[in-house]
Amino acid sequence: MAPEHLPVQIAVVGGGAAGFFAAISAAQENPDAKVAVYEKSGRFLSKVKVSGGGRCNVTHACFEPKDLIKRYPRGSKELLGSFYTWQPRDMVEWLESRGAELKTESDGRMFPVTDSSQTIIDCLTETAMEFKIALHTHIGIERAQIINTGEFELRTSKDDLIRAQRLILATGGGKSGKGHGLAQAFGHTIAPIAPSLFTFHIDDPRLAGLQGLSVPHARVTCHPEDLSQSGPMLITHWGLSGPAILKLSAWGARRLLKRDYQFDLHVNWTGSLSLAQAKEAILSYKRDSGAKQIGSLPLFKLPKRLWERFLLTSDIEPSAKLSQLGKDQIATLAKEIVDCQFQVTGKSMNKEEFVSCGGVALDEIDFKRMESKKVPKLYFAGETLDIDGLTGGFNFQAAWTTGFIAGTAAAQ
Repeated sequence: MAPEHLPVQIAVVGGGAAGFFAAISAAQENPDAKVAVYEKSGRFLSKVKVSGGGRCNVTHACFEPKDLIKRYPRGSKELLGSFYTWQPRDMVEWLESRGAELKTESDGRMFPVTDSSQTIIDCLTETAMEFKIALHTHIGIERAQIINTGEFELRTSKDDLIRAQRLILATGGGKSGKGHGLAQAFGHTIAPIAPSLFTFHIDDPRLAGLQGLSVPHARVTCHPEDLSQSGPMLITHWGLSGPAILKLSAWGARRLLKRDYQFDLHVNWTGSLSLAQAKEAILSYKRDSGAKQIGSLPLFKLPKRLWERFLLTSDIEPSAKLSQLGKDQIATLAKEIVDCQFQVTGKSMNKEEFVSCGGVALDEIDFKRMESKKVPKLYFAGETLDIDGLTGGFNFQAAWTTGFIAGTAAAQ
């Protein structure tokens, strides 16, 4: 028996944030359009579910597009115009108009007031049902081509054939994404895939037993790549993590992959002090509080246990008085604090981020419509493209924005 042809006006491949919002945007733009979403797994919006530890970091309270694009290691130039079309403020208003109220945390990240990702999932799902969007799980798209009628013909994992007048690919990133193979079949170039937003493996006795300690303002630099970032940093049982490390990994994603994640990392635990300034600060404490035990005075607002580890590394007993500190000890201690050197030996993915750089080459896409420059009526959204953002809601915002533009354009 020949495969059955299932007519659809707009087919969306991928049921994540970008694909789901593209389908909704298409249905909003043209309520008469027949829109269908095909997801190969058994669940829609799986990343939304786990984001932010189950709270869903929906977006970020950065409402100026020129500032917003600075959070995207890849895609910043292309997204500028897109963010003038649909930016975080638009997404917030859209969600809140449908009962999903958001709150802004001190670092700008935005979450539902319920602190539950299910709030966002329910909002999106109910809207899709309202617009009568056909939602299909456990259906992957194995092949796509244009037939002589000018329509797209898609062969599913169940060996059905789907006909569609418009096709939106939003299958996500990573090497396992089917969307890249489909895009290549249409003549698109795929930029090299590399992990982004990862933490660093460091096996060093100076960090042993200190997992859970954090500093609010560190600066990290990797050599010989000469990449540098600042921000909060966290000691883990495998090495270092936190925003400073994640930002560094994102901006250096492809360069660090080429080094097989083997490089030197220099850490300034104060964030900004120079070696000379650190020495002078220690000398000043010595002059002003010479009779006090140095271990009782964690300097530079460092956690006490971390401060004590630096003292021992510098051959200084925490019970020693400040007045007993010698010139060489001060120099060694200051260097540990502002130029602490580690050997990175590998990486781990950040616990709730599954982000990679790479994907469909951006110069092959019309970002005013998210439409292929090679194949008319073929659109792209989300991490299928060579776009990735820093942690903090920026990847979701890129998904919402590109999904909105692709869906709206496809429905016109």
